[in-house]
Amino acid sequence: MPDISTPPSPAIVALVPMRHHSERVPGKNYRLFAGRPLYHCIVESLLACPFITGVIIDTDSRFIMDDAQRHFPHVRLIERPEHLRDGKISTNDILMHDVSQTEADFFLQTHSTNPLLRSETISRAVKYFFAHYPDCDSLFSATRHQTRLWDHQGKPINHNPAILLRTQDLPPIFEENSNIYLFSRKTLEQHHNRIGAKPLMFEIDPAEAWDIDNELDFQISEFLYLHRHKTLTP
Repeated sequence: MPDISTPPSPAIVALVPMRHHSERVPGKNYRLFAGRPLYHCIVESLLACPFITGVIIDTDSRFIMDDAQRHFPHVRLIERPEHLRDGKISTNDILMHDVSQTEADFFLQTHSTNPLLRSETISRAVKYFFAHYPDCDSLFSATRHQTRLWDHQGKPINHNPAILLRTQDLPPIFEENSNIYLFSRKTLEQHHNRIGAKPLMFEIDPAEAWDIDNELDFQISEFLYLHRHKTLTP
């Protein structure tokens, strides 16, 4: 596999969409996380990645816009238009809007709710993508699971109940973890989707791949973050 030791050309712009309101964890995008707004973590990881040449925050939140202007003056802000503010609007529609206003051929989309994602992991994902491009047209991050899964009808998905294999011997199954999506402008515009016709799956360690959807996710992610930075109180 070829290695890429320097940032690729053309540029990669990172997109971070954030809504002001959140149903399951109120105000989670800007809620204090380890003493500062949650979204700061992912923005700092993106800014520290040498492969990312620009960061864009798309938001309808005046708080986030004002806070980002103070703390991240080099980050570009896009105020989300009214017709894209409903919670049921697809992220792909929001990305289409942002890409239409940005001069770049490649984009990396992530979320403020991925506070444990490291800049080193983002770099590895970029290298992995360009090592396979153009045979692949997009990349998404995933988490490996080796456990017995069942569907809603009580039918086994990835195992034979009559053969009790150890979980570590089960064939792995992968969860799209929403941490990293990497795609070209062409792929997004052709498919109206951040995942194209020939996607590449990029595995992330479960301890790093938390995506905050509920209160428990928030508490676990904060614990892991504090433990990583050795700031837990005894």
